[in-house]
Amino acid sequence: MKSSAYKAWLQSEVVNDEALKKEYTHYLQQVCVFEQSTVLDVAMKELFKSVLSLLDLVPNIISVANVKACTMIGTVQSTDWTLYGMDLDQLNQVGREGYLIKASNQNDQDLLVIIGGSTSGVLYGVFHLLRLIRMGRQFIDLHILENPTNRLRMINHWDNADGSVERGYAGNSIFFHEGAIIQQLDRIRDYAIMLASIGINAITINNVNVHEIETHYITEPYLPDVARIADVFRDYGIQLFLSINYASPMQIGQLTTADPLDDQVREWWKEITKTIYTYIPDFGGFLVKADSEHRPGPFTYGRDHADGANMLADALHPHNGLVIWRCFVYNCMQDWRDRTTDRARAAYDHFKPLDGAFHDNVILQVKNGPMDFQVREPVSPLFGAMPNTNQLLEFQIAQEYTGQQKHLCYLVPQWKEVIDFDTFARGEGSTVGLIVSGQLFNSRIGGYAAVSNLGDDNNWTGHTLAQANLYGYGRLIWNPQLSAEVITDEWIRLTFNNDDRVVAVIRDMLMNSRTIYENYTAPLGVGWMITPNHHYGPDVDGYEYSRWGTYHFADRNGIGVDRTIATGTRYVEQYALPNATIYESLEQCPDELLLFFHHVNYSHRLQSGKSVIQHIYDTHFEGVEQTQWLVQQWSSLEAFVEQDTYVHVLGRLQEQAIHAELWRDVINTYFYRKSGIPDELGRTIY
Repeated sequence: MKSSAYKAWLQSEVVNDEALKKEYTHYLQQVCVFEQSTVLDVAMKELFKSVLSLLDLVPNIISVANVKACTMIGTVQSTDWTLYGMDLDQLNQVGREGYLIKASNQNDQDLLVIIGGSTSGVLYGVFHLLRLIRMGRQFIDLHILENPTNRLRMINHWDNADGSVERGYAGNSIFFHEGAIIQQLDRIRDYAIMLASIGINAITINNVNVHEIETHYITEPYLPDVARIADVFRDYGIQLFLSINYASPMQIGQLTTADPLDDQVREWWKEITKTIYTYIPDFGGFLVKADSEHRPGPFTYGRDHADGANMLADALHPHNGLVIWRCFVYNCMQDWRDRTTDRARAAYDHFKPLDGAFHDNVILQVKNGPMDFQVREPVSPLFGAMPNTNQLLEFQIAQEYTGQQKHLCYLVPQWKEVIDFDTFARGEGSTVGLIVSGQLFNSRIGGYAAVSNLGDDNNWTGHTLAQANLYGYGRLIWNPQLSAEVITDEWIRLTFNNDDRVVAVIRDMLMNSRTIYENYTAPLGVGWMITPNHHYGPDVDGYEYSRWGTYHFADRNGIGVDRTIATGTRYVEQYALPNATIYESLEQCPDELLLFFHHVNYSHRLQSGKSVIQHIYDTHFEGVEQTQWLVQQWSSLEAFVEQDTYVHVLGRLQEQAIHAELWRDVINTYFYRKSGIPDELGRTIY
């Protein structure tokens, strides 16, 4: 049985405000559609389904708008909209995926128009209108013109053929089961609706770590089933990509090499790509993880990343396909005794020298930070360092290092900080958002990708409140100018209700949750104090003497990684001024990133005035109290939210509060024993 949590932010409760219901009905009782296509048919289906459930109304479909009130829907090209009072200059501003929604009175007719730059634009406009209805917004003087800021708005699934999901915390894959592609597509269609409603237009369905069975997804025995999934997503304006194994010519092509400059290899990829497009004519292209964490790549043959990516780009170019090449490349066999090697430097060191060497249909996918999706780390210096290369910003919606959807950790504020970060690449105002959108460097294509947090759990994301991260990601990358607060309020109203008390309480919980999680886990940007392999729970030295390059260098005197130019790994020099100067300076470096950039003694005074050791003690005690506050806040809503959801979320928050105590005691005890410095407040440390 599908609960309300299954519907996520597409709830269908009847509008109870009689005045609003009358207004909505006035416009939507008659609907005129000027065009027909598969995507438009889907848009109308979603509109009519929602209008029936929200307003108890079945609209009349009319061919000519000669009634007193009407909703008119179509693309810019489908009719002469100036006949209905639309301004030509404004119509010209509607981009390919954009839309215009406007309510007006023309010749004693009340008209509500949804005009898209394409059928996908119409679909997005319909979902925007439904969002307004669900949030109880009036149509009077409604005038919305929106174009997505970013061309590519992508979700990456790390799903495996056996049905497991790497770093998945919400059940099994919705695409694969026991080595086969799922035949029943209803849930995939429901997912496509969710993604389209927040403007997602691209997806990969298989893990970037491509295993044996998934390697064959680009071959004819599997392509018919892959194409069936592509067909579903196509209806919702979503383009399908596949993660590929760089060694495929050897594993499935019986070649003896995967050298990107080998003529046979190049021809093999061209032929296999042609085959893919016969099954999926609008196939998006390939996502590639190469020469990283033991994945095969061009390094084996003495070639560089540009050689590898461009070979695939040549195969895709005749079909308008893209190569998305991940920059998560580093030495994962590091000697922990070697203080000169720095994992944080790796992406920049590998890719900066290749700026301008990649073909126009290659996009480099860069993680938001230089390490790996920690709750706090600086923005990757690769943003702004490659003005002649297309770039895609990668987030992780899945909470691998932030509580694994058992803990509440709302990530939209973090992502907003990254997008708004000023790289100073071309002077002040050179934000990451302007770079990845292509606006700063006039790039051909750019945008965002994010690792999905979704599985086959009934509520999709394991923790119902974790749905906010998926919703927030889509809304933020559509329009990075939206504030985290606006996005948060939207999600709450759409998922729960418009009760101001509910909105206020859940908003406070979400907006404070990242700081709360940070307080009781790793301090001051150092990261990684987590149990190896599964990454859930505290283990301060779990990765300290490992090969992964994830160190904190705590000893009896101090803690932190010296990444300065003067005495450290020189990572700081990868940033433009003045960021490099700020991070280099012990006095200017932000407290929250101090231990990422500097090794300091425990008595070092932060800008807050506290010593490092006292900050560690205080934040960990405070974090536990804050998780208890989360439980109290949610408990106050028992009478205002659905019982199943209330009980489920309460259980998650209670688990978080208990687990936070373990984090507090492990971290505080470790540093008390390491430093020998007691807590000034005399609290219990073991």
